[in-house]
Amino acid sequence: MLEGSIAAAVVGVGYLGKFHAEKYAASAKVKLVAVVDADEKRANEIGASVGTEALTDYRSLFGRVQCVSIAVPTRFHYRVARDFIEAGIDVLVEKPLTADIAEARELVEAAKAKGVILQVGHLERFNPAIRRLEGIIREPKFVECHRLAPFVERGTDVDVVLDLMIHDIDIIASLVRSPVERVEAVGVAVLTDKPDIANARIKFANGCIANVTSSRVSLKRERKIRFFQPDAYISIDYDQRRAQIYHKPAPGAGWLDIRAENIEIKDGDALADEIESFVECVRARTAPVVGGGDGLKALEIASMISSQL
Repeated sequence: MLEGSIAAAVVGVGYLGKFHAEKYAASAKVKLVAVVDADEKRANEIGASVGTEALTDYRSLFGRVQCVSIAVPTRFHYRVARDFIEAGIDVLVEKPLTADIAEARELVEAAKAKGVILQVGHLERFNPAIRRLEGIIREPKFVECHRLAPFVERGTDVDVVLDLMIHDIDIIASLVRSPVERVEAVGVAVLTDKPDIANARIKFANGCIANVTSSRVSLKRERKIRFFQPDAYISIDYDQRRAQIYHKPAPGAGWLDIRAENIEIKDGDALADEIESFVECVRARTAPVVGGGDGLKALEIASMISSQL
């Protein structure tokens, strides 16, 4: 291991975990000690591809690593994350934090008590479009969001709210910064036994309304979010890496004086940035961009929505 590098591992190397392993392996700041998967064949395959040890029991990592990414199925998040936190190991757990609010609260409290970093993998916080416009989006009054995707079997152990909508719930909550006052939601199960398409209307205490639609049974992929605020209308297309801002004219001016601005969004690697940020938090002992409290807040709002479906 290079002097000063962080000893890390990835637990669960399915679809998402594989990418985590690749990013750690490519980082000059990290020594990827091992990858872990209950499927020995999969563990060996990914371990060989990134040049590290393959394991089937995550507990064998205790005492060997400083931090881990956890990308196991959601129903195992609590147990695996809790064991690493109790062992004093910093954790980046994929979203949602857990499938159960009580378990999520326990993890947040345990991390605080142990002085362990708990980061939640809400990847859109590291999306170049969101990062570029963070300082421009201020006090939105209405938010409209669509996240549509074709059907894949991955992620169907939870409903579409915890699978897809929670990305947007986290983004909106982080920008509105106000408690949720009321939620109205509808959803339909189409290809699974859980809702596959859902719409939620979220009212925040400061008066902001968010209308959020998510589907995992659409014919085409779409990821767009629009913010309406007192001084501007902001439209972001995540997939096209494109954003437009329409600035409200000065007092006394007419609608023809509305100024349109196209924002260039540079290509980026949100997952690499997320992991780089996590590793830096581990090194410097600083709070993560998306901490356990943020993950808990998103889960609480998502649960309010799911309970109405």
